[in-house]
Amino acid sequence: MSDSDFLPEGTLRGMPGPLPEGERILWRGAPTRAGALRHIFHARLVTLWFVATAGLLAALAASGGPARAAAVAGPTLLVGLGALGLLTVFAWLVHRTTVYTITDRRVVMHVGIALPITLNLPLTRIESADLRLFPDGSGDIPLRLPPGERIAYLHLWPHARPWRVSRPEPMLRSVPEARSVAALLAPALAARTTGQSRVAAPVAAVQPAQAMPGRLAASGAR
Repeated sequence: MSDSDFLPEGTLRGMPGPLPEGERILWRGAPTRAGALRHIFHARLVTLWFVATAGLLAALAASGGPARAAAVAGPTLLVGLGALGLLTVFAWLVHRTTVYTITDRRVVMHVGIALPITLNLPLTRIESADLRLFPDGSGDIPLRLPPGERIAYLHLWPHARPWRVSRPEPMLRSVPEARSVAALLAPALAARTTGQSRVAAPVAAVQPAQAMPGRLAASGAR
């Protein structure tokens, strides 16, 4: 029996089950590979550190001539290239294994490389959503939950707002066209939280039966 046998027929990739009657998908997507590399794994800072270290070692060994300086700095640069290669693989895996889904009722985050989980966040249990834009148009969208709702920071990482450890905030990381995604989320969030009880379905973390491999692509409302 395969893992897919545990999911009802018609379940979309990254969802814990089929959409209920009347629920509409507003957007689906994932972190961009470049954004994950730059903003999650801080590739530019890693590159700067290795280049600066290699330059310092070369300067200290300059008295022995150019060949000596290159021999001293070379291994550091090689290690740096290996580290960047590894970070690139991790960024690709984050992009490949993540599915963010926004509907008119909830935000669903299917995250995790080795141990994937699916977070079901009803809009009625989201206090607010923020937006941090990057120059390329991508951005982060952190979701603030009520004080009583807690999800372990380590379960969320890297899909968590940095440094919010005591009260972790799930975050859609480096999503493409983030301003448009936020523009879809804002009215849906307002509609679900206006005139409705805040005591609704609890935030749930579901261990999916299938890692659901495949390439991600944003899709429009349906």
